[in-house]
Amino acid sequence: MKKIALFGKNFSEDFNVNIRPLFDIFRRHNAEIVIHEDFATFLLQQSVISTGAFSTFHDHDSLPAATDFLFSFGGDGTFLETLKIVKDRDIPVIGINTGRLGFLANISREEICVSAEDLFQGKYSLEERSLIRVVSKSFTHDEFNVALNEITIHKYGAGMISVLAELDGEYLNSYWADGLIISTPTGSTAYSMSVGGPIVLPESRTFAISPVAPHNLSVRPLIVPDNKTISLRVKSRADRFLVSIDSRTHEVDNDTVLNIDRAPYSLKLVKFETTSFYNTLRNKLMWGVDKRN
Repeated sequence: MKKIALFGKNFSEDFNVNIRPLFDIFRRHNAEIVIHEDFATFLLQQSVISTGAFSTFHDHDSLPAATDFLFSFGGDGTFLETLKIVKDRDIPVIGINTGRLGFLANISREEICVSAEDLFQGKYSLEERSLIRVVSKSFTHDEFNVALNEITIHKYGAGMISVLAELDGEYLNSYWADGLIISTPTGSTAYSMSVGGPIVLPESRTFAISPVAPHNLSVRPLIVPDNKTISLRVKSRADRFLVSIDSRTHEVDNDTVLNIDRAPYSLKLVKFETTSFYNTLRNKLMWGVDKRN
């Protein structure tokens, strides 16, 4: 018997017709279902599930230890939130897209039932995505310091910031910019791409360092091996700056040293035959589309 966890955000009512058959598949395969409390409330309101057909969890600590898979319902932002739930538990995640096409939540509404059947029949593979973490005296042990996409340094208020960067203790550069993005291969198609950073294949063992609006236009994005430790020290006109760990933002005092490296664990994604990173690239970025038509 498979134990399957569900996490998600509210979706439009027209999506109900696509998700109800999924629960029929779960019942047919005698899967044990555990749903995040807030998402369970929404599904009950939508009459997608009935009381007594599932149990609930609240966070990482209350997620059952024997969970086999976690389904994420929403977009890529929702998928990123699952990292705080899974953390180092080695639970494979499946991204169901309830809106527009996503890079992480890449299973469309038309593919939900086929993908679910493939899951129970073992017709899938697991893809490991590297994670990035920041270590600093500014973050307590209780704060989650790991990201799937990127760690970003932002200016606080007006004026640029100066970011002194070192690789394994060796001076690299002083970036004068609005910010600096350190992205994983997964995050290369997110914020990093929007500032001109390179698209990196998910299996690559690299980080991309991409400045945001650099003062010196000769400063370009840089690919470095992810076995390096990137140390950053920030100076600004303000007495602080911002650090974003995916979508979680913290205020940090000037001159605080941030050590950024590869996290000691990874995130596992379930990959089906119907999904492909290259197909998603072509569809999401409209590669090969002749706009003259």
